[in-house]
Amino acid sequence: MSGYDAHKAFFAPAVASAAIWKLIVGFLVASAVYLLLNNLFFSTLFNILGPEYASFYEDLLTGKTPMAMFLLLGSFGLMIVGIAVVTRLIHRRPVSGLIGPVNLAVPQFIAVVRILVIIGAVTFLLPPWNFGTPFVSNMPLGQWVVLLPFSLVFVLVQVSAEEIVFRGYVQQQLAARFKSPLIWMVLPSSLFALGHYLPDQAGENAIVIALWAGVFGMLMADLTARAGSLGPAIAVHFCNNVTAILIASMPDDLSGLALYLVPFSMEDTEALRAWLPVDFGIMFVSWLAARLAIRR
Repeated sequence: MSGYDAHKAFFAPAVASAAIWKLIVGFLVASAVYLLLNNLFFSTLFNILGPEYASFYEDLLTGKTPMAMFLLLGSFGLMIVGIAVVTRLIHRRPVSGLIGPVNLAVPQFIAVVRILVIIGAVTFLLPPWNFGTPFVSNMPLGQWVVLLPFSLVFVLVQVSAEEIVFRGYVQQQLAARFKSPLIWMVLPSSLFALGHYLPDQAGENAIVIALWAGVFGMLMADLTARAGSLGPAIAVHFCNNVTAILIASMPDDLSGLALYLVPFSMEDTEALRAWLPVDFGIMFVSWLAARLAIRR
């Protein structure tokens, strides 16, 4: 595909170590390192805090407070550490190669964020874009504004980690071995969807949410292949999560940094499914806008 010419340069660093066994072992090792460091970090934290902070543990499970959210989002940085270990020891290349050229990724990231902010502002001004009932206030505006710079950094860490793993490491390694997008686009997106399958939290909506994540993953894979860097994918993922985590969050999940709460929970089957078509529409508009911003 001529639109994917930039992809060749993006996955070129992976060609020298494109054996499938290295990808499988690398993914498993990266996952193990992440889980080990994550467990070590939170175990040490809880040991330091002591049993009198048991309620904080409950807050951490659902991200109900700003500190809990900072810790949860920041812990995704350990995912990058796991991938960095793998790229260095197994593939003999730096983790920075998973992002693509910095002088390409950064301008693309800025261009996509700019156009998505404009679209978001216009959408906000066009009535009626609510959930049928008004949003519920979650955090005082002053506190939200003070925390916003830190919140944005932690969301950026979280989305960057996921993009580096799925659209960086897995996509690069598969593309270096297989030409067909059906492999290097669909397989990482399937893994991404599997990671978003949360039946305990989402109930009957778990499959639909996982499907949303899978489609999102394929669109981000397409953006990455067209751009030749992770810049646009990180930008779209960043804007999506800023909206869902910092502006209007669900009341039962990751609401600690949100200015507002939406008037339904993840388990509210009818309300969530009524909104999902709109959410899918926003996803596709964001993807098309990003393609326009990078003009590929």
